Amino acid sequence: MTSTKKNVLFLMMDDLRPELSIYGQSQIISPNIDALAKSGVTFNRAYCNVPVCGASRASILTGIRPTANRFLKFNASIKKETPNILTLVKHFKNQGYTTISNNKITHLKRDIEEWDEEWYPYVKGWRDYQSKENISLEKNGQHGYAYESLDVEDDAYYDGKTANKSISDLKKLKAEGKPFFLAVGFVKPHLPFNAPKKYWNLYKESEIALPKNKSFPKSAPEIANHSWGELRYYKDIPKKGQVSDDVAKKLIHGYYASVSYVDAQVGKVLKELENLGLRDNTVIVLVGDHGWSLMEHGLWVKHSNFEVALQVPLIISASNIPKDKRTNSIAESVDLYPTVCELANIPSPTHLDGESLVEALQTPSKVFKNTALARWHKGETLIADNLFYTEWQRNDKTIARMLYDHNNDSDENRNLAIEASYSGTADSLSTILNNRLKK
Repeated sequence: MTSTKKNVLFLMMDDLRPELSIYGQSQIISPNIDALAKSGVTFNRAYCNVPVCGASRASILTGIRPTANRFLKFNASIKKETPNILTLVKHFKNQGYTTISNNKITHLKRDIEEWDEEWYPYVKGWRDYQSKENISLEKNGQHGYAYESLDVEDDAYYDGKTANKSISDLKKLKAEGKPFFLAVGFVKPHLPFNAPKKYWNLYKESEIALPKNKSFPKSAPEIANHSWGELRYYKDIPKKGQVSDDVAKKLIHGYYASVSYVDAQVGKVLKELENLGLRDNTVIVLVGDHGWSLMEHGLWVKHSNFEVALQVPLIISASNIPKDKRTNSIAESVDLYPTVCELANIPSPTHLDGESLVEALQTPSKVFKNTALARWHKGETLIADNLFYTEWQRNDKTIARMLYDHNNDSDENRNLAIEASYSGTADSLSTILNNRLKK
């Protein structure tokens, strides 16, 4: 590596699971993210450390893991929970970088005070409704719909405005000539699934397939279930029980449209980076803060220990790493801090819990890491190769366990932890998990 400091363009999506063409999801139209993948390395197995936005982002930006007492909820606060930590932002600023946050990077505004600029597009409610009906409902204290399809321009919604702001920033940063860390937080495909109609028109609702495992599995412990209250906030969503298949297809349609919408915004920003001649000296990271269930296991939520809530898309592109490659080496969100430092040619601080992924980027055919840790409330998950093990404890006693073998059950329908023939495997994984948690 050269000693020249590289710029960083950090693209973060909210609730974006690997529902992308690059991950083999042929039903999704995401040409710009696919093009980014061709310019770098895609991690087939990247996982968040906690499946809720505020806590996940706090972990990423501090480089430390969530614990039983830290980074637990959507409103987790770096400032309050880790006031003395050297954040990724402050570290880059100390290294002479201009640091800009556009839209949702931390969940809480001004949770990191060291940004040179922290910009938000919000001029009304964060749900960003444009339809008269939804606006009226909210104005009258009622709940709007969980989706919206209007014939409007991209920048009618916040993510379009965010792309425009980021393009303007790139022009100014180019003129200034200093190294920069530009973080761009797109809100979609977070609920409500609002996107211009042209992105809805990319899909036929009649052709959308519901997941095969659309009921909560009988073998899974009830503690792994969730009431998905976030979705139930919206109009015409039942307060209890499952949504109808028609409503499920409408929601999935909205999610797909939102993904294609945000993909277009990513494309605009990357095109400007290229046009300005900044691409070769810029490290590009595209990552989701956590996954999301689209009726798998009967859930409509991120808050769970199932893989669909834990797995995230992760693509990294830089001039000195291979192009159009994929790696099966496991990555965790907490690994991003040291990775970005190394790629940008600045030192990493000593407090970090994660490991740099640069070796995996340089030699994507080799597996350098085969484990990951995640947690949701009292559920602790160990991913070890193709085994996914979760346990819940109360008063130092294990009260429930899940074990899935992805070699034979990638959809996580058969909980092996309750089968006697797998008790030894579950016990061994429990020992590994608890030893890791004690470190």
